[in-house]
Amino acid sequence: MEGSKRLSADDARLLELESVAIAGHTLKMVLLEPAGTPLDLDRLRESVDARLAAGSRGRERVALPAAHWVADDEFDIAAHVRRRDGTAGIDERGVWAVAGELMSERLDHRRPLWAFDVLGPLADGREAVVARIHHAMADGISCLRFLDDVMWEPSGDAPSPPRAAAVPAAGGPPGHELRRLPATLLRELGHRAGDSVLDRRIGAARELAFTTAPLAELKAIGASRPGRATVNDVLLASVSGALRAWLTGAGERVGRLRAQVPVSLHHRDEGPADLGNRDSFLNVDLPLAEPDPLARLDRISTGTAVRKAAGDAQELYDLFHALARCPPLERAVERVTAGPHGFSLSISDVPGPRGALAVTGRPVEKLYSVAEPAQRHALRVSAISYAGTVGVGICTDPGALPGITGLADAISGSIDELRRAAIG
Repeated sequence: MEGSKRLSADDARLLELESVAIAGHTLKMVLLEPAGTPLDLDRLRESVDARLAAGSRGRERVALPAAHWVADDEFDIAAHVRRRDGTAGIDERGVWAVAGELMSERLDHRRPLWAFDVLGPLADGREAVVARIHHAMADGISCLRFLDDVMWEPSGDAPSPPRAAAVPAAGGPPGHELRRLPATLLRELGHRAGDSVLDRRIGAARELAFTTAPLAELKAIGASRPGRATVNDVLLASVSGALRAWLTGAGERVGRLRAQVPVSLHHRDEGPADLGNRDSFLNVDLPLAEPDPLARLDRISTGTAVRKAAGDAQELYDLFHALARCPPLERAVERVTAGPHGFSLSISDVPGPRGALAVTGRPVEKLYSVAEPAQRHALRVSAISYAGTVGVGICTDPGALPGITGLADAISGSIDELRRAAIG
């Protein structure tokens, strides 16, 4: 197939995960500050089209059954950048609802696997751009690169993925990696998660909820601890406290939930065209039964520090790619590790743009990220930093797990609880 490129094993696997219930894309919601006139859709289309370079993944579709990226010779920017009818005059909660509808809608496989939908103008003059990008095209870090390439005005402060060294592999003599592997497997895969209320079958419907927190506050909470917890540790502890309050309020028992935390293994020196997936994960126990918020944070921080120092994420990445050479064994291991007793929910945290951004001259007020839940993992929590804030997005099937706006409120309350306990 001349001029085409086969999907990587990671990208192809994500495409194959699509089902009646799984659409396969991630969502970024960009809230724009108020303006006197609506966002100029034609100007946005022209800008995005001009910035999509020839040969860009954004101009390629997936050709099946060979699973190759090929140029879309009938590329139409109007099919990818459009205004959502019926959204004028809605409020921010209305934006959440429409974004949930978009999250449940499948991207058109006859075209490149991305779409930008403009919502509003809202009653207060703000507008929103809901960007959907298929996971087969890009992972969390790659999505930000794509948006920086084609939508956001250049800020001189584009998001950079962490170096692989940020998730270090411990050193040692030859053969040391093999000797470390049993300990890695025991930490990450050797502890079955207990039954949880999040172990539910999901359908295609999606409900979203959001909250924000000052990044400096999360950093201050982490810096107050003897082990200097990271922002990600504080986020995990905040979600842990929120789940404790939310589930207790619903009459559910709380104990220990195991969270899977995606880890990017991209390098800083990768080029802007290097989209695709290079992700691994860590599994972290959330001690919901612990009543002391700082004790919860310290236990989480200790657990993540051990896993990072040992290079668990890289070890697991290498292991699963080695297993790909033996598909029956790979499928058997994946059934165990991806099941409800491998982990209960997924919580991701992506470093986003540090500086303020704009879309066709309109300043970006808030930025959120959303990822899909999975079968028997009915809740997904995603965080992204932007210009001194951290936006937290929650996604579920409302038929499986109703009331997640209450969980968003509980996350805000949990952050306040940690702040009061840590720094007053």
